[in-house]
Amino acid sequence: MTAIGSLTVPGMPGTVSTSTHCPYCALQCAMSLNTKPGSNAVTVEGREFPTNRGALCQKGWTAAELLDHPSRLTTPLIREVRGDRHSRFMATDWETVLDLMAADISSIQSAHGRDAIAVFGGGGLTNEKAYALGKFARVALGTSQIDYNGRFCMSSAAAASNASLGLDRGMPFPLTDVQGAGAVLLIGSNIAETMPPALQHLEIMRASGGRLIVIDPRVTRTALNADLHLQPASGTDLAVAMGLLHILCAQGAIDEQYIVERTTGFDQVRASVQSYRPDHVERITGVPSALLQRAATWLAEQAPFRQGRGSMILTGRGGEQHSNGTQTVHGFINIALALGLPGGRNSGYGCITGQGNGQGGREHGQKADQLPGYRMITDPAAREHVAGVWGVEPKSIPGPGRSAFELLDALGQPGGPRALLVMGSNPVVSAPSATRVTERIQSLELLVVADFFMSETAALADVVLPVTQWAEETGTMTNLEGRVILRQQAVQPPDGVRSDLQVLSELAQRLGAGERFPADAFPTDPHVVFAELGRASAGGRADYSKVTYERIQQEGGVLWGGDRMFAQTFPTPDGRARFVGTFFAGVAEPTDNAYPMTLTTGRILAQYQSGTQTRRVRSLVEASGEPFVEVHPDVADDLGIGIGDRARVTTRRGSVTVSVRISSALRPDTIGTAPALVTSRG
Repeated sequence: MTAIGSLTVPGMPGTVSTSTHCPYCALQCAMSLNTKPGSNAVTVEGREFPTNRGALCQKGWTAAELLDHPSRLTTPLIREVRGDRHSRFMATDWETVLDLMAADISSIQSAHGRDAIAVFGGGGLTNEKAYALGKFARVALGTSQIDYNGRFCMSSAAAASNASLGLDRGMPFPLTDVQGAGAVLLIGSNIAETMPPALQHLEIMRASGGRLIVIDPRVTRTALNADLHLQPASGTDLAVAMGLLHILCAQGAIDEQYIVERTTGFDQVRASVQSYRPDHVERITGVPSALLQRAATWLAEQAPFRQGRGSMILTGRGGEQHSNGTQTVHGFINIALALGLPGGRNSGYGCITGQGNGQGGREHGQKADQLPGYRMITDPAAREHVAGVWGVEPKSIPGPGRSAFELLDALGQPGGPRALLVMGSNPVVSAPSATRVTERIQSLELLVVADFFMSETAALADVVLPVTQWAEETGTMTNLEGRVILRQQAVQPPDGVRSDLQVLSELAQRLGAGERFPADAFPTDPHVVFAELGRASAGGRADYSKVTYERIQQEGGVLWGGDRMFAQTFPTPDGRARFVGTFFAGVAEPTDNAYPMTLTTGRILAQYQSGTQTRRVRSLVEASGEPFVEVHPDVADDLGIGIGDRARVTTRRGSVTVSVRISSALRPDTIGTAPALVTSRG
């Protein structure tokens, strides 16, 4: 398939169509934006592409409504008294605000050291922005204190994939491979609501005789489409994984040749699951042993060593965002390795990335411990290579800093950062222990937020910078398959708005690092930034050096590392994958008399992430309704509450009053909610 740029639409005189991609999730559905010169009207059309096959969800169809939204930020704002969150905002010009920021940053660093300034990025930033932000932090600011919101999403799966497979590429095969599988095990992902166009790949698989197995404590829309739904108690996914592997081992349904030739560590893992008999796992999880047996049988029947069509194991946030999240992912990777799936035909293990650039955003320098190309910042060779591209001495690059939550929790504390620059994130809503994080943010001497709407975090800032949106700029994203795609500019940004790249470059000029961020090219041409990213990532685990804008356009996106990985070897020192032993120690926070139920969160079709964008689209707000809590009918009867009643939900960390919905989709010991709604303050 060939991607195209702007063209005139036949039969629609004066209309220009620009090929681009959706601004939301990691499916990165292809779309066309149609515009007419002199008009602000933008219409959206679905575009044929491997991931979405021309389809879009509600969020994609309405994405253009954000481009001329009346609450759009178009003027830099500064707090009348910086550090005083109650003083009013004043409009200013760009030169004034950048001069002020540079002076404040220099003053704070002079008094408290380089690490007194912190940077917090996001998984929605383009690859170019993520790369430039990491470079800016380490070269212009000289700080080690940088991380991003992807830590809240992908860290468990990334850590497990790196340790077991030697590489973290969410799906090491194209999404279309799902269609040819004979069995797919989906853990903790409700793609029917989070990325609906992806569901068609599973539907094609099932229509040709394949089977879908879903593990989720809720009967989600995805679970309703499954051939088998395992509904464990929240937080017990690892026990389910160990029980499945126990069954496979007991039945001799494992690929002994693959294990011997391509892996290490299986004996330890085999021993670790010996006690996880189906009846024992049923007592832990509530999943009937007969259903565990059926799931294991289906996966084994379709595995490559049985000459089946292929088996796949796909994990999502629901199985990963626990205190034992990394162990849980290891548990399911162990199953995949035991069945010989990685590198097989229509087979493998993959992680379904959530944020739009959740994959690329963690590859090129936003993380506290990494440099571009997924290189570790403690590796002398990596430091030397990147320093050469940046034109600095290797020793000048700071070492590893605090990871996301630790960074946010240290803000304004003794020895912690005293100022924070936020790009592409809304931590006041999305961070764990949001109340505590908000208190930390309010204690800062300086908070700068770059955004296109006044988010909850921006509302607390000392400086707010109005920046460009997705359709107002060009840049690359890396979707859930590891496919690097190109978002192309379709409309001009409003007057007074600048790109994040330009902001970083102009601020770098004022901080004395101008030669590393050349004003004549770096901020205005993302091609230049992407080419530099390619040089910096060359030879790294995520090597983009052979990816160009031209290749992306010609090939319809480029899967870095190749279409299907691990067919011959794994990128580990000995070329083998690693089994990793796991141990289920129970849930981190068990219920008790004071807190007798488990609260779980889920996603709803009409809202995305913290809702900064989607809560401003009227049709999406109407579709999602008001903030709610779901309870099982038995619980509603016991408490004497009905549909539409108001109820206060209280945890050890806070409380909220919301509307009640009654649903048998939940276990009686669990209540559920949707974060994008419950955290809404608008």
